[in-house]
Amino acid sequence: MIVTTPHKPSEEQIAYARSIAQELDGRLVPRKQDSLQLLKQKYGDARLLVADDRGLRYYEDSEEPLYFHPSMAYVRVKRMRKGERDPLIALTGCMPGDVVIDCTAGLGSDSIVFSYAAGEEGSVTALESERMLYTVVREGLRTYRTEHGDVNEALRRIDMQCIDHLSYLERQPDKSADIIYFDPMFRHPLHDSSALAPLRGLANGAALGEESIRHALRIARKCVVLKEHGDSGEFERLGFERRHRNKIAYGVIIPS
Repeated sequence: MIVTTPHKPSEEQIAYARSIAQELDGRLVPRKQDSLQLLKQKYGDARLLVADDRGLRYYEDSEEPLYFHPSMAYVRVKRMRKGERDPLIALTGCMPGDVVIDCTAGLGSDSIVFSYAAGEEGSVTALESERMLYTVVREGLRTYRTEHGDVNEALRRIDMQCIDHLSYLERQPDKSADIIYFDPMFRHPLHDSSALAPLRGLANGAALGEESIRHALRIARKCVVLKEHGDSGEFERLGFERRHRNKIAYGVIIPS
């Protein structure tokens, strides 16, 4: 993989790109006036990461880069700021002070909403097993700025960890979190999910295992929640009670 900067980078941007290249075992190359396509051809590598003030942008097979943006999470949080109800927060009963584990962070959207709802006294740990996706989202959570300070603080509070969720859950004590959340990569894409194309090539698409659910039920104090297609058989396979059935549905298990 090659790592580069914007055109005419500052010393800080070069240093940042170098640190990211070292972390990901990438090759730092000068941008000069080259286009991204020319850089790929020049160095014979289709995997390219641009590190600049807007965060990280990763290019591979898709012409569209993978990059961090809060997108609908920001819309949802702005509604919550006005006192409106968010379906996921209402379903989970997430309250200030709650401890949340997002086992399949992806682009971090639901982690952001949970972090805002849990507040300064709560915590959100976001797990992502794929290193490139983890790095892009981690850096986005660290640097992205909205017009609302409390939203920025919610982004910064998220503890992003690069680890498979089963490996993480195995090490957690009983009843040590309030909410355990799973949003596994959809293995059968929705027709209108083309915006997720850059993510789909990087995300872990493995089916959710029963052992992960057993550990989640051991750890959770309030609930374990699964997000899937409305017609998915995963709810029944894993023992979830289906809620809010639509194109996308949630399943819930209340621990004993």
